[in-house]
Amino acid sequence: MSQERTGVAAFKGNPITLIGPEVKVGDQAPDFTINKSLVDSVSLKDFAGKVKLISVVPSIDTGVCDAQTRRFNEEAANLGDKVIVLTVSVDTPFAQSRWCGAAGVDKVVMLSDFKSHDFGQAYGVYIKEFGLDMRAIFVIDENDKVQYVEYLSEMTEHPNYEQAINAVKALV
Repeated sequence: MSQERTGVAAFKGNPITLIGPEVKVGDQAPDFTINKSLVDSVSLKDFAGKVKLISVVPSIDTGVCDAQTRRFNEEAANLGDKVIVLTVSVDTPFAQSRWCGAAGVDKVVMLSDFKSHDFGQAYGVYIKEFGLDMRAIFVIDENDKVQYVEYLSEMTEHPNYEQAINAVKALV
């Protein structure tokens, strides 16, 4: 059974339970299998040799998730080819594709944790009560070492965009 973490996150002030370990700076990044499309999946090794900014959002169709993904899409354009920006949600690949088309988002790679929740459980962001992934940011270097982590304590708040981008820039 996966580790349950309580007292570390909330949704509109109400406590929620996160499943999986707390990933920390200095850890080897956990591997994961996640959907890039309905039938195609990828893992951490598919992004080998790149600095990875992983932006985790509960659902792309909410205001904060929309803003977070748009912001990292804008930033991705200026980070160079040694960096890949990944957005993870439990939305289906169809919903992600529809949203990206409507929003003009084309610089981030959308990944869907809707089938197995493997990413959410590996990175300690899977929300037991909702079946969603908790908002978080991870920056992983080209050797798959975790260099920056931000777990949001309140699901409806924005991450610290500047700190995350600065963590990426320090690696390239």
